[in-house]
Amino acid sequence: MKYKAMKFCFEPEKIDTLIQLAIQEDIGDGDITTESLIPDSLIAEGAFIAKESGVIAGLPVVEYFFSKLDKGVSLKQNVKDGTFVKKGENIASIKGSAKTLLSGERIALNFLQRLSGIATLTAQFVERIKPLKTAIMDTRKTVPGWRYLEKYAVAMGGGVNHRMGLYDQVLVKDNHLDILKAEIGLKPVSASSHSSIIEKTVSALRQKIKKGILIEIETRTLDEVKDALKAGVDIILFDNMNIAQLKEAVKMIKNWKSSKVRRRPLTEASGNITMENVHLVAQTGVDRISIGAITHSAKALDISLEISRQ
Repeated sequence: MKYKAMKFCFEPEKIDTLIQLAIQEDIGDGDITTESLIPDSLIAEGAFIAKESGVIAGLPVVEYFFSKLDKGVSLKQNVKDGTFVKKGENIASIKGSAKTLLSGERIALNFLQRLSGIATLTAQFVERIKPLKTAIMDTRKTVPGWRYLEKYAVAMGGGVNHRMGLYDQVLVKDNHLDILKAEIGLKPVSASSHSSIIEKTVSALRQKIKKGILIEIETRTLDEVKDALKAGVDIILFDNMNIAQLKEAVKMIKNWKSSKVRRRPLTEASGNITMENVHLVAQTGVDRISIGAITHSAKALDISLEISRQ
């Protein structure tokens, strides 16, 4: 079974710093045990075996990592990233210096197990909401330094990537609005003195950001949803709303008519999304659901590297 992976062009050079850090913290000046016991000339073979069923992600990372250790190591991928494998399957075969394989084993598995765990959890959420077309999205709740890879793993699990960072999309959150409300020096930027804080904020943003950058507003109440609609935002995020509120909010947006807006904003639900309630949330009609747990709480997939002398 193969989950449909979202388009994500893996660029190895983006993980150079992370790989060098992994090598430095684990191998450092050298693997004392392996250097003391294993002859330089010894060639070994290895097999990456799935110890439990799940979706694989990270094989290109493993291949790139070993190429940094030793250009003589060859890796044969028996499955592609994004593929669901069963317990006991041989995911990939590797051959090269026994010293290199032994020294790099743990780092390679750290990458492969964590990324496959994220892909697997993402795929489970995607599967849970079928046949609905709602997108399962990630968040910025990632391990420092791992964001690029963790979002890659989400894509391999059939999820959709949210913004990569604070620099590529506007997302006005509740803390932004609360601070602006309390800011005495905030001047009205709308011709109407009755404009809401959301309308004023969006108006100010339109004057400062580059054309084409999406504006998303986090809302907590139906009144805030209405204000976001009036402001003409691109995406409205429903934060921690219950099912009844979500249904009403989606209905409000679908029925909204404005001469200022060419198309209705996308809708997004977030907050306390679980495997148990995700289908109910998707049934409300939201376009997408963002889930921090798929990166920050994913369990590593059990995978082993079995090495033997050639």
